Amino acid sequence: MSTDVDLGKRRFLTASTSAVGAVGAGFVAVPFVKSMSPSARAQAAGAPVEANISKLQAGQMMTVEWRGKPVWIVRRTQETLDTLKTMDGLMSDPASAESDQPEYCTNAARSIKPEYLITVGICTHLGCSPTFRPEMAPADLGADWKGGFFCPCHGSKFDLAGRVYAGVPAPLNLVVPPHKYIDDGLIVVGIDQGEA
Repeated sequence: MSTDVDLGKRRFLTASTSAVGAVGAGFVAVPFVKSMSPSARAQAAGAPVEANISKLQAGQMMTVEWRGKPVWIVRRTQETLDTLKTMDGLMSDPASAESDQPEYCTNAARSIKPEYLITVGICTHLGCSPTFRPEMAPADLGADWKGGFFCPCHGSKFDLAGRVYAGVPAPLNLVVPPHKYIDDGLIVVGIDQGEA
């Protein structure tokens, strides 16, 4: 019987066992790590959604999905903000007293930062999705149109604060979802300002 130990074989077996163990640990850890991020089903049910707005130019709109609904983020120009102040007489609920928005967005611009409008892109009449019509006074929408959203289903009109025009089928302003700014270029839809 030999008592000599083959150190080369021992190192090889130790390294092989360690490698197989590390791969096995990785296979065990991946499902746990994946389970920590919300699934598509959880996101559709209301998980918060981040939106990078750093490249959004004045006058442009982007769309993200939250709770299975489109959420529009519009970067308004100073001209648009100035025009909003002159349109109260055309609106059904100019002060947003009857509409659905967080308390921190109950103001003339219906937003945390006046430059950005964040609203759910679903008409409050029968749930159609209006179209973004930023142009001023197009022939089909009339001289009082200063840009906004037009619902082609039944003709409801909303200004660039999401306020509904008087005399159209939609009863309420567009919904403003809870949201907060992480920094100047990133927002989270689905978490109220002030929440962690």
